[in-house]
Amino acid sequence: MSNAFTELMKKRRTIYHLGNQLPISEDRVATIIKEAVKESPSAFNSQTSRVVVLFGEQHQKLWNIVKDTLKKLVPADAFSATEAKINSFAAGAGSILYFEDTDIVKGLQEQFPLYAENFPIWSEQASGMAQLSVWTALAAENVGASLQHYNPIIDDEVHATWDIPRHWKLRAQMVFGSIEQEASEKNYIEDDARFKIFK
Repeated sequence: MSNAFTELMKKRRTIYHLGNQLPISEDRVATIIKEAVKESPSAFNSQTSRVVVLFGEQHQKLWNIVKDTLKKLVPADAFSATEAKINSFAAGAGSILYFEDTDIVKGLQEQFPLYAENFPIWSEQASGMAQLSVWTALAAENVGASLQHYNPIIDDEVHATWDIPRHWKLRAQMVFGSIEQEASEKNYIEDDARFKIFK
């Protein structure tokens, strides 16, 4: 038994083969991202998530930063596979940079010292929920996406390139675009290994 939301959750998949021909306008994509993040929950309604959306040349600039950074870190004889992977992300239509505002987190820690150690954890949870909300909302519009994590090795250059406040901490990068190849079938472990239900 499913409902509309769980059906959308099933539609949300990691799409590695992306193109730059979006089925909806860039403005529509930006609106979906904004709405999804705004409606995502956060502890104490702290709204710690911050988002930067990159289209076109700005999107390409991000993946050039990733490629140039990795070229300094990956052995030369292994770099061709890395480069091909990064090029597949660059082939998409855009990228979303997910940040968390650490100033808000620190403020909450000071305001509520009893819960101080939990606020960074709750911030990470808020970021994850925002990422999933956006991913699912894009999937509903037949926009494919995949979530990547090249932080912290690209953090300094990302902050400098787009003049991002230093108290915004980069948590993830989501590349999106047209779905050029569907995801493979998803496998699930047995329910008994994951769930316990008591009545």
